[in-house]
Amino acid sequence: MFTLTVFLPYVLITTFTPGPNNLMSMYNAGTYGFKKTLPFELGIFLGFFLVMASCGIFSLALYSYLPAFHSFMTAIGSVYILYLAWKIWQEKPEQDTNRKKATNNISSGFLMQFINPKVILYGLTLFSTFILPYTTALPVLLSVALFLATMALISNSCWALFGSLFKTFLTTHYTWVNRIMALLLVYCAISLFI
Repeated sequence: MFTLTVFLPYVLITTFTPGPNNLMSMYNAGTYGFKKTLPFELGIFLGFFLVMASCGIFSLALYSYLPAFHSFMTAIGSVYILYLAWKIWQEKPEQDTNRKKATNNISSGFLMQFINPKVILYGLTLFSTFILPYTTALPVLLSVALFLATMALISNSCWALFGSLFKTFLTTHYTWVNRIMALLLVYCAISLFI
């Protein structure tokens, strides 16, 4: 049975923890200002939606043609979630913020989604583990993709708007924040088999 108590923590943790989208949003807003970062945010939203929709459709195709794919992807998804937990547990704040690139436009945000392995693995894991065991309806898959893209937009906007505050807090308290996030991800991974 689908449970929000497992789905939502996974979505929130993987969306709001530091990753390429969040860090670039923070960097761009710090460099160019929040308003001038909005095109980049729009690009992320559009690219993220397209990648999530593609992951949902790809996973659905695999489910349709390879029924054993569900058990395999649940195991792979669980291992990936545990890997994310391990990486977050060990992560230390990044010190290098001297990235001077022209990255503050729609195309940069859009194209970044297709080379971001975290986004692709996130989509495949989420759809194959949390959604497809309960429904294969295409409108539901597209609605979930839209929900995930909206969550990414909210997360990126938060990182952009409050970037300096988050950076200071995460740098100061990174050990506790990382431990809590990692343990929540372990809970998500274990819950897949309960």
